[in-house]
Amino acid sequence: MCRHIAYVGPPVALGEVLVEPAHGLYRQSWEPRRQRYGTVNADGFGVGWYADRGGDGDGVRDPVPARYRRAGPIWADLSFADLARVVRTGALLAAVRDATLSGADAEAAAAPYAAGPWLFSHNGAVRGWPGSLAPLAARLPADEVLSLEARNDSALVWALVLHRLRGGDEPGQALADTVYDVAAAAPGSRLNLLLTDGETICATAWGDTLWYLAEAGRGRTVVASEPYDDDPGWREVPDRTVLAATRTDVLLTPLKEPPA
Repeated sequence: MCRHIAYVGPPVALGEVLVEPAHGLYRQSWEPRRQRYGTVNADGFGVGWYADRGGDGDGVRDPVPARYRRAGPIWADLSFADLARVVRTGALLAAVRDATLSGADAEAAAAPYAAGPWLFSHNGAVRGWPGSLAPLAARLPADEVLSLEARNDSALVWALVLHRLRGGDEPGQALADTVYDVAAAAPGSRLNLLLTDGETICATAWGDTLWYLAEAGRGRTVVASEPYDDDPGWREVPDRTVLAATRTDVLLTPLKEPPA
């Protein structure tokens, strides 16, 4: 259904990651090459990035990311073209959306979701939504449920992840345990999750495609639903895997199936 991407590395313009590559996220909005579910991602888009706090290139990064989200297709937003050309960052997370169910939440339903230093995206769908996740939602504090940005499955999955992060879980563990819980409650769900704090990237491959490009010599790592070019360095992440990456390292850990 959706396509998403995260980058950590030397500062670049947003467009260098999202628009300029031959098969970048911008083009994936209408012509993805490896998307298994859906064909066009025109139901919203968003990009979150971490700005240089001082504005003088000293590498001091604002820990709270900025976001730009819209309800329509990325190719129809002329303001984004200017933004992508001039805004530079050393870390970003972006997504284009093919909605599982149409709704009235407009850009609030578009990833990335955010809280504190975190940016989050979900590529997939929860089977049997919303009833299948009612028991998991009941475990969350009422104020966290009432604070959901949107009334869709991705927003609730994000609330489950965020609750674990606030409880002290490491990012990879928070994603893995959330996947286990949701997959047990809603078998057959697709749960490719993507999370960054501007320094690290964590992701899960559970039912859809996930790839990474690690360039340790350049101090940069890209994690994406699909490669944005034909660089032979791209590696596919096996299904049922959690990925944890920095600018120089990528660790893959198998995920086990939830009990029947």
